[in-house]
Amino acid sequence: MNKTNLSGDPVLEVEHLSISYKTRRGWIPAVRDVSFQIGAGETLGLVGESGCGKSTVAFSLVNFLGSNGRIAGGSIRFEGSELVGRSRRELNRLRGNRISMVYQNPMSALNPTLRIGEQLMEVLTCHQTVSKTEAWDRAVAMLRRVYMPDADQIMARYPHQLSGGQQQRVVIAMAMLNHPALLIMDEPTTALDVTVEAAVLDLVEDLKQEFQTSILFITHNLGVVARVSDRLCVMYAGEMVEQGQVDTVFAHPAHPYTRGLLRCVPRLGSTKRALALHPIPGRVPAPLERPENACVFAPRCAHAGEACLQEKPAWIRLPSGHGARCVMAENLAQKPLRLERRSASLKAPEAEETAEGSPLLQMREVKVYYEQRKPSLKSLLGLGDKEYVRAVDGVSLRVPRGRTLGIVGESGCGKSSLLKAVIGLERLSGGRLEFLGLDIAKTVRHRDFEVIREIQMVFQNPDATLNPSYSVGKQIARPIRRFRTVPKGQVRSEVIRLLKAVRLGPEYYDRYPRQLSGGEKQRVGIARALASRPDLVLCDEPVSALDVSVQAAVLNLLMEIQEELGTTLLFIAHDLSVVRYFTDDVAVMYLGQIMERGPAEAIYAPPYHPYTEALLSAVPIPDPSARQKRIRLGGNVPSALNPPSGCRFHTRCPRCDLLGEKSHLCREKMPPWRQVDEDHFIACHIPVEDLRGLDPVIHQVS
Repeated sequence: MNKTNLSGDPVLEVEHLSISYKTRRGWIPAVRDVSFQIGAGETLGLVGESGCGKSTVAFSLVNFLGSNGRIAGGSIRFEGSELVGRSRRELNRLRGNRISMVYQNPMSALNPTLRIGEQLMEVLTCHQTVSKTEAWDRAVAMLRRVYMPDADQIMARYPHQLSGGQQQRVVIAMAMLNHPALLIMDEPTTALDVTVEAAVLDLVEDLKQEFQTSILFITHNLGVVARVSDRLCVMYAGEMVEQGQVDTVFAHPAHPYTRGLLRCVPRLGSTKRALALHPIPGRVPAPLERPENACVFAPRCAHAGEACLQEKPAWIRLPSGHGARCVMAENLAQKPLRLERRSASLKAPEAEETAEGSPLLQMREVKVYYEQRKPSLKSLLGLGDKEYVRAVDGVSLRVPRGRTLGIVGESGCGKSSLLKAVIGLERLSGGRLEFLGLDIAKTVRHRDFEVIREIQMVFQNPDATLNPSYSVGKQIARPIRRFRTVPKGQVRSEVIRLLKAVRLGPEYYDRYPRQLSGGEKQRVGIARALASRPDLVLCDEPVSALDVSVQAAVLNLLMEIQEELGTTLLFIAHDLSVVRYFTDDVAVMYLGQIMERGPAEAIYAPPYHPYTEALLSAVPIPDPSARQKRIRLGGNVPSALNPPSGCRFHTRCPRCDLLGEKSHLCREKMPPWRQVDEDHFIACHIPVEDLRGLDPVIHQVS
């Protein structure tokens, strides 16, 4: 990626910006004294935990603060003109024209009742004098520019008929139609698969280079910001705490908060037994709790002294060219950030077998099909031909006791369906599931009570599984009573023990879900899953929606619980850095089938399955000096309703040419399992020696 530098007059200048919101207690400051600049063709990354004010700053640029928000002070100059105090009519001429925005959820910017073509054309006709024919042609051209296949057909579709990645590309096309000078991107890739995320980030870089658009990129993903940004701003509790060139900030972080964020993130090559994650203690203070005349980060800072509690630190400019708001900035910038090695107490679990000589969980040719009828009059009468979505199609895996198996793959590959079959929420269409040697192919309604007790699940969204009408204590107590984990008189003490185990105090017993942060809710979900003292816990994206600090705390918690109780884990995540760090074994899943399986350290080094190689090349690495092979998969995952013949990956595989004249095998025959090492297998027609000869995906990580 070509990094740009701030040259000439900046496109955007924000100086001493302060933003307040009116509440019952009066005007409360949410953002205080924020200053930054963005030059032409430059990307400025804005990072920080949830509640730090990143989106508030972005919305203030176009005065989208709502009826109770206002800019309390400071200046916002766009292309040399002041925006603060502009009328709504004047701002409307800029919004969607010279300044555009891409939101985290593309459906919040798309009208579900209008076709894509109508919405794209409206952006042009609203701001320019163009005919409908010209607007149509320019919209189609921009869809092609954002690599949208069948652009003419996409124009005639409704938003719900597009995938998430396609929706986001439509929103980016909409934002770029008028060639804006400033593009604001608010968490645009958070909900996307790693492969789609990589394609979107490549697209943003291409458009920036072509149109010289300035970009404000807001994210909590340090890997993403390292990939796309030229300069980096770190926000905490409504204040800018560090700012500088992205390479400099990553190499010489000068604020304790920046250093804390970097220590929370797993590196792609690290493991839980080698390196420790260090979550930042505490949480971001609410606006009412922020001090006026003290360092706002002091309560969570390991370096805080008396001076930090008595006076707000000044902004310090460092010799390296970046700055930080900390009295220790000069000393910290000179200290290299070293991730601490974990103590030897966390041992690698052995692949223990049960008394009967079998693994704790065994899957044999497991299939999960969903019936789907063709849309016709016959189907309405129940007479139509049946078709089946092959969500899971012949998966065989062994899960030894005490280990963690990670399952990775793009959305729609069948990961969650596989977990739902194990937990008993989906009926098996074929194959066999064995737990402790017992057949558990039945749904949870028909399973033995003991089996239900021994298999529990932690879901991605705790809000969907916690009852807002009941206190935390009652919700954890319910499974304890149901499974008779302890005698009735000890239920409350057992709940408190579980709360302490997940690093929550007894005071949380009487709190309600609405009184908890996202990370605290997820800890409650983990405590409830452990209430029956299960042998197997299924984790479906348990950290994907969390800030990096909370994510580190939850991962540490799961590791401690596993070490203490010997719990076996099945772990799904789309972040391959997290999977590499946290799991012992990995299975790579594509379109209902396993492409590669083996120990985690083997999966992340050559030889790779071509699909694994593509996934690894798309992982954002929190290190600007990292060099990755650039492999981008074309098209979307094929429909599981009618999967490709032969190797299911052959329609997108970038390595078929290695077979030469035998490439037809990929289209005609199921690939054989090739053994790489004792426990490492790859399902591919390409010989292992040819795959071993490929270069590693990661060329350099400093």
